[in-house]
Amino acid sequence: MDPINILVAQGGGPTAVINQSLAGVVLEARRHAGIGAVYGARHGVKGIVRDDLLDLGHASAELLEQVAATPAAALGSTRDKPDAAYCAAIFAVLRARQIGQFFYIGGNDSSDTVRIVSEAAQAQGYPLSCIHIPKTIDNDLMGNDHTPGYPSAARFVAQAFAGADLDNAALPGVYVGVVMGRHAGFLTAAAAAARQHPDDGPHLVYLPERAFDTERFLAEVQATVQRLGRCVVAVSEGIHDADGQPILAQLGKALARDAHGNVQLSGTGALADLLCEQIKTRLGLSRVRGDTLGYLQRSFVGCVSDVDQREARAVGEQAVRYAMQGHAAGSVAVQRRADGRGGEGVHYPLIPLATVAARTRTMDDAFIAASGSDVTPAFLDYLLPLLGGPLPQTQRLRLPAVPPRAS
Repeated sequence: MDPINILVAQGGGPTAVINQSLAGVVLEARRHAGIGAVYGARHGVKGIVRDDLLDLGHASAELLEQVAATPAAALGSTRDKPDAAYCAAIFAVLRARQIGQFFYIGGNDSSDTVRIVSEAAQAQGYPLSCIHIPKTIDNDLMGNDHTPGYPSAARFVAQAFAGADLDNAALPGVYVGVVMGRHAGFLTAAAAAARQHPDDGPHLVYLPERAFDTERFLAEVQATVQRLGRCVVAVSEGIHDADGQPILAQLGKALARDAHGNVQLSGTGALADLLCEQIKTRLGLSRVRGDTLGYLQRSFVGCVSDVDQREARAVGEQAVRYAMQGHAAGSVAVQRRADGRGGEGVHYPLIPLATVAARTRTMDDAFIAASGSDVTPAFLDYLLPLLGGPLPQTQRLRLPAVPPRAS
């Protein structure tokens, strides 16, 4: 039997550990005598139709390990969604290169691409194993406890807000930090891990799982300022009103969409500016600052969860094993389970593509405080084990004040 040639590609937004999955695929493939050439498509499915491939068989183990430790998609990425004509172009290359296994590292839209290619292969009678390898900083893949890429991004968000809170305490005012998350608030919620002392921020956390009311928001900011003399706010880019209209749309701008139909909410500081202007004009506060974390959340060098690194490598390895076992299609999932000794273990089942493809998981109600503007201890119990080693610790000068001089 001739060796099977395989093709791996990366899709969607990069992460700090996506290349761990790539290395996992390549290094695991080398352990199987039944695998021949290992190709990598540059810029996702776009690279396949262009026959723009790298021969990953020439990569040394040392190089692969160095790339694995490097953030962002080493092969390049895309958000293209294949239609019938696109699939025809894909299969022209797959046939020419005698590809028998296709691995796509990406989020829910990328899993939908894998589904489309898999169904096209079945319709054409082309023998192709199509395995989706999960990644997304949004943590919004169905069928997963958590997703590679999220723990490292969450660690960055927690550390960013810890620093912003110290800054805000030094020069009191209101700070608004906008975090990625169109429909799921997991990443914004991670800001709560920044708290180390009772009065630490973020003091308010707004998630897309709850309708955003501007009047209530202003009242909560004002109450926090009255109580603490300052306020730090973490807010998801995807917050919306009770009718589902993005708060960003209140700027009166048309919101663009990508090939998968997703509204483009990132790329500007517009939401932070809008909320800060409301605070300034409605509450009469002068020291109000806003930031949009933007791309910094995705591929920040030197802020990586070791748990995330291990699991991202594991899903790449498992994908190859499942394909070599004869599975025609599926998505590798990351699931936690009790180990019977009071701890948790992780396993990586292969689940149907339909479970994941183009579907979005949101935060559990048990993770969101009744106020709608904070998270619960249950969420922190869920999150903290994923962040890896201890977060940097901060301290305050909590010392007695010198008594005033006698007049």
